[in-house]
Amino acid sequence: MIVRTLQDCENTSRSVDGGTWKSVRMLLADDQMGFSFHITTIYAGTETPIWYKNHLESVYCMKGEGEIETLSDGKVYPIRPGTLYILDQHDRHLLRATTSDMEMACVFNPPLNGREIHDKDGAYCLDQAPLGQTGVDA
Repeated sequence: MIVRTLQDCENTSRSVDGGTWKSVRMLLADDQMGFSFHITTIYAGTETPIWYKNHLESVYCMKGEGEIETLSDGKVYPIRPGTLYILDQHDRHLLRATTSDMEMACVFNPPLNGREIHDKDGAYCLDQAPLGQTGVDA
């Protein structure tokens, strides 16, 4: 059994700052569950271009408000507490937090290794070394 708290993970290398967001990666590939689980904060007043071409993601909004825009068709969907969106088509999208930070619970498949940040396309690469392989705390 694995037991971790958000507080346990916040001040370790499991907490990654991406500029417009911060992601606390509580469950990672090396936990061998087949997915990763993160608590991600999207900062108010920001817009983040994202394209998870290598991953599928589901996101549940726990706090805050914003919107997601799918770039293929320009559709804009509101996000508020209780909203779940699923990126099942490797959708290119813009994620915006409007008046307050959004706190999101995110699940990735395949799982992330831990240090990933968005590349120039807004994607995570598949070959990022796991946290434990570099001696960085997990």
